[in-house]
Amino acid sequence: MISIRTDLAIEARDMYTQENKRELDGVIVKEDQDEEVKITTVTIESDEAGKELGKSKGNYITIDFPEMTYYETEIMDKVSQAINKALSNLIDVPYNKLALVVGLGNRRVTPDSLGPKVTEKIMVTRHIKELMPDAIDESVRPVSCIAPGVLGVTGIETGEIIRSLVEKLKPEIVICIDALGSRKLERVNRTIQISDTGIAPGAGVGNHRMKINEDSIGVKVISIGVPTVVHAATIANDTLDLLLDELIKKSEAGTDFYKMLKSLDRNEKNNLIREILDPSIGDLMVTPKDVDVIMDSLSKVIANGINMAIQPNLDMEEINAFMG
Repeated sequence: MISIRTDLAIEARDMYTQENKRELDGVIVKEDQDEEVKITTVTIESDEAGKELGKSKGNYITIDFPEMTYYETEIMDKVSQAINKALSNLIDVPYNKLALVVGLGNRRVTPDSLGPKVTEKIMVTRHIKELMPDAIDESVRPVSCIAPGVLGVTGIETGEIIRSLVEKLKPEIVICIDALGSRKLERVNRTIQISDTGIAPGAGVGNHRMKINEDSIGVKVISIGVPTVVHAATIANDTLDLLLDELIKKSEAGTDFYKMLKSLDRNEKNNLIREILDPSIGDLMVTPKDVDVIMDSLSKVIANGINMAIQPNLDMEEINAFMG
């Protein structure tokens, strides 16, 4: 079993292979590099493999991009196109059927505001299709979106709100966007995970709530998540790993010091760090100082990808004209 929690299937798979020195049966991994953007698809084919990784059976598409993507329009467009392609492969719904986009998270907490910010940029058309059908082309899909808030603010489980909307609106598909948590600092705000297995709100900070998936709400759910935070103990652990690797490089092979460094159990080290830090700093989560700028940029990138995927008959120029 994976001892270190992560919301990313690719990290869970990597930790399993590192610990067991082999690939896990029932898991297929495919990689595709498109210049600066790397796309990795992890397919969990069996419930047994899912249990080992702590993930549901299904497809997990991970999009990795450079750190400076938030400031470079060309790379941002490539990431949006990658999201569009990944979503298009997962959305098997006629273009005239309703899609519901849900922005999970708390808009008042910047690292958790990604979902609500994305919904502000979605091309919403259901009301026009119903009230003014002659004012919009028949090839445009009806779309609704909502940012339902969080349990601590509303007093209502987010899953209950979405299930009620599904019963009322009867969409063919639900797309949820939320903040996640990562095991690696290098992935924070630089990775997008798209999955057809649903999502648990609050997963990024360890507050698991009612799962939002096909079993719980009755329609197919696609989730889009970005790790926006990392645990402080993870930063300390990764720092020590870098230090140990550097000391091993500089130590003379065969010496007692070298042997001691090589024999250190990295998993035990991680547990020790948590035992030391938790009493003093608690469950501290860390995010970059420019997270507000990053959330604004990422929300636009993800919204563009969603808009293109759920409106396959429109190009980006037409979508922007509608939004403008």
